[in-house]
Amino acid sequence: MAKHDVEGGSFSAKDYHDPPPAPFIDGEELTQWSFYRALIAEFIATLLFLYITVLTVIGYKSQSDVKAGGDLCGGVGILGIAWAFGGMIFILVYCTAGISGGHINPAVTFGLFLARKVSLIRAIMYMVAQCLGAICGVGLVKAFQKGYYNRYGGGANELSEGYSTGVGLGAEIIGTFVLVYTVFSATDPKRNARDSHVPVLAPLPIGFAVFMVHLATIPVTGTGINPARSFGAAVIYNKEKAWDDHWMFWVGPFIGAAIAAFYHQFILRAGAAKALGSFRSNPTI
Repeated sequence: MAKHDVEGGSFSAKDYHDPPPAPFIDGEELTQWSFYRALIAEFIATLLFLYITVLTVIGYKSQSDVKAGGDLCGGVGILGIAWAFGGMIFILVYCTAGISGGHINPAVTFGLFLARKVSLIRAIMYMVAQCLGAICGVGLVKAFQKGYYNRYGGGANELSEGYSTGVGLGAEIIGTFVLVYTVFSATDPKRNARDSHVPVLAPLPIGFAVFMVHLATIPVTGTGINPARSFGAAVIYNKEKAWDDHWMFWVGPFIGAAIAAFYHQFILRAGAAKALGSFRSNPTI
């Protein structure tokens, strides 16, 4: 425990050392039960995420459908949909963080892979588990409420009328940047090592980030920021419009996640400066 003097007094600060980067390819993971338990956790979490959120979207559309006898101001509204997405992420990250890290999103996994927090094998397998979970989650919605599901678009992400492809792509990039940047900041081990009067509960800011991004971008793209969410809904709904701009819901989140990883690791955490300093301190041979 290191101590530092402050105006005649002192406070204690925990010693901190950056954890070593994850191996690029770690074949030993395939022999460990904890790895498969993490995959199961990611699969189930993404399944539950899509089941609850897509049901919320369809429920709102059915309750506010004037032609079907609904009330235009009925249902939970966009605010309620945003709460459903943000609230479910808060719950599921809280439940699975200790098992799999609580990614529940290929873009988050991609960002953590770029930052060397997970290996390539784990990243790929997580993305597969997340996409399969999303497909199964939306499949359950369709199985239980097929009529409403087909009538109200199956919760699939689509570029809204009046918005250009560039605007939609930008919304996905910036929205995912906000999310992944929050993930890095909330789970930063350096922050956890500091003495603080207010402990950081990582799932809470992550859930709020998802909530705020949905408020801003639901009118534009329906809010993807999660390729598994968009992919699962598109696969089960499987209509032409759901696939027209589907690339946007992969490219945008992956770009946003990459920018967030670079910004946090090399700008905020001064990774670039450390690397340059280490290079300069090496003796010339």
